[in-house]
Amino acid sequence: MSVPFSPRNLIHFAISLLTNPRYFWSLASLVIIGDVILTELVIRFIPYTEIDWETYMIQTELYINGQRNYTLITGPTGPLVYPAGHLRIHQVLYDVTDSGKNIRLAQHIYALLYAATVVLTCSIYRKARNIPNWVLLLLPLSKRLHSIFVLRLFNDCWAVFVMQAAILAFQNGLDDTGCLLFSAALSIKMSILLYLPGLLVILFKRKGLVATFIRLLSIGALQAFFALPFLQEDLWAYVRLAFDLGRVFLYKWTVNWRFLDEQTFLSPTWARTLMAGHIITLVAFGLFRWCKPDGSVWAVLARGFRRPLHPAGLAPVTPDYVATVLFTSNLIGIIFARSLHYQFYSWYAQQIPFLAWRTRYPWVFKIAIVAAIEYAWNVFPSTTLSSGILFAANSLLLVGIWRRLVNVR
Repeated sequence: MSVPFSPRNLIHFAISLLTNPRYFWSLASLVIIGDVILTELVIRFIPYTEIDWETYMIQTELYINGQRNYTLITGPTGPLVYPAGHLRIHQVLYDVTDSGKNIRLAQHIYALLYAATVVLTCSIYRKARNIPNWVLLLLPLSKRLHSIFVLRLFNDCWAVFVMQAAILAFQNGLDDTGCLLFSAALSIKMSILLYLPGLLVILFKRKGLVATFIRLLSIGALQAFFALPFLQEDLWAYVRLAFDLGRVFLYKWTVNWRFLDEQTFLSPTWARTLMAGHIITLVAFGLFRWCKPDGSVWAVLARGFRRPLHPAGLAPVTPDYVATVLFTSNLIGIIFARSLHYQFYSWYAQQIPFLAWRTRYPWVFKIAIVAAIEYAWNVFPSTTLSSGILFAANSLLLVGIWRRLVNVR
């Protein structure tokens, strides 16, 4: 009679759990449950730090009391600089947390939100079918990400959650749903625009010119719907504050460019240089990587304009391709961002392991990149060394993706 739980059987089961795709959701369930417990411990034993929550609540109260002019919706840390979806979410939070006074309840709401992002991240990884099971073990290890969600209560968390839902919808071929979710995420935080170049490639290849244009109109229409009361009051004030592309950040809070001197950091020349680098890198990926499986970008454009009602791509737009292109588009924007603040880590923290495994680097080097990025985001205040490490690690990640992306299927 065999012993069902012999050491050999346990070892075999552990190896299967870590490596066999059939056991992906078994391991993912353990990761999610473990992370829920860890998050609860963080809430219980680490003090909450007030940064922007009070401002969110004061701004929301002004909105609830009837203020619709964006220039007059302000708080302790300054004017409202987020789109209208931000206010809609925080109106609900204002109501259920006793005008923002019940911090512990707010933390548990954000804990649920964080758990939901982990579930969505696992779903995206599984749908792509190119990530070893054991990589999921890296997801709960970010000290900074837990802090952003449950110790700081930043609004970035809501935008990340909705955008992850959008990515999963695109992976499943639900493009209309994905576009609506993309627009909803954009209505919370302007940073979601970083995904737009990759999204345009996916939609154009999968749907063609006319259908892409219609979906862009739907994205714009939903933005207008969310913002209608503010657009009616003062359209320019809303657009200028909610989508300020020329915003200048304070040097003391930068995480990514501390190795520059303050004069260079604040200079318009540096801003233009970053913008040029962002555009050039996106164009390079568009020309030489994202459309290479279809012949070339010129072949895709020619098919799209010659037959505007039909898909412009030849190669299938797989779930792996969707996640890789959207995550890469986001990463490019992060690398060339004018400034990154600590809460901005949430924009891509859960995407980093996926992107690392889209490179051909040895697995030890992949883990080193993940660890280096996490280290840099946990140094406060940032230093010349930490920001240099962050830039180097992000850049190595992008270079590795460049070298591998042509083989995405």
